[in-house]
Amino acid sequence: MSAQMDGDLPRRPRFEVGLAQTPEQILQTQQLRYRIFAGELGAQIDGGILGIDHDQYDPHCRHLTVTEPDSGRVVACTRILTDERAPKVGGFYSSGEFDLAMIDSLPGRLMEIGRTCVDPEFRNGAVIATLWQGIASFIINEGFDYLFGCASIGLEDGGAAAHAILAQIRSKHLAPDSQRVRPYIPLPAADSRPTEKPRMPPLLKAYLSLGAKACGDAYWDREFNCADVFMLLNVSDLHPRYARHFLGRQGESAPAITAGHA
Repeated sequence: MSAQMDGDLPRRPRFEVGLAQTPEQILQTQQLRYRIFAGELGAQIDGGILGIDHDQYDPHCRHLTVTEPDSGRVVACTRILTDERAPKVGGFYSSGEFDLAMIDSLPGRLMEIGRTCVDPEFRNGAVIATLWQGIASFIINEGFDYLFGCASIGLEDGGAAAHAILAQIRSKHLAPDSQRVRPYIPLPAADSRPTEKPRMPPLLKAYLSLGAKACGDAYWDREFNCADVFMLLNVSDLHPRYARHFLGRQGESAPAITAGHA
């Protein structure tokens, strides 16, 4: 008989998820962030000659990436700041936008994700699912109890769509009073209403699908021209359908995520 047919060989995954292992990989995430936030969304960022988005939090974060195996190209990323590392940089990133007093009352371990973005050429279900699989694996392997972060809504139309989306959230997905946060700069009222039903941003939609709750009014991020909604996910409240998809059957361990140097 001839050697094993090509069709019998295991398929290489189209995308791989893991924590950045080298400064070069972290640089790729920062360049992707700059292309999205400054180039696409118009944020006022000094990217320097390398065209990067970076701040004082980056050295204290772990940078989760989704890459194309063949090219090594980073097509999606987010950064993770844990409760152990946050004090080294003065607290969580979200504390610059919200009064996070209620966070101290949450039992267990906490982690924040932020600067999440996906290359416009790869905004499909496969890439977003791969990114969340990596986040879920990190949560389970490291033993975190709560995930939180800001999900942004663009204000290109003056805020009409953002207020319509926030009204939807308040009616169905609002956290209890004990888990509310206060924005330091509340989103101002819009001058008009949207002419059609606004499309919910993918990250915000993903949070809600997982079972996360919005913790109150949005913050007006004037630098990034968006409304930031503080989202909180109690891991024990993870939607059962997504728990099975991301975390496997009960008793199975989550896929391993290699530790990074960031």
